[in-house]
Amino acid sequence: MKLVIDAERCAGHARCNAVGGANLFPLNDDGYIGITELDVPPGQEALARRGARACPERVITILDDPDAEG
Repeated sequence: MKLVIDAERCAGHARCNAVGGANLFPLNDDGYIGITELDVPPGQEALARRGARACPERVITILDDPDAEG
């Protein structure tokens, strides 16, 4: 599973970080999401989904199989 983040659209609510944790959703010094993509570590998929759903701006996309074409 992979997370892809449209960081330019992040509004700085930090809900992803509050729900999913700083390991999956690190913030920069200004309080905005500090990454544009992340390979989710095994066993943290549910936490990643909850964090992504918490984003009111919907800037986080979940790719369940980043190697799949289509």
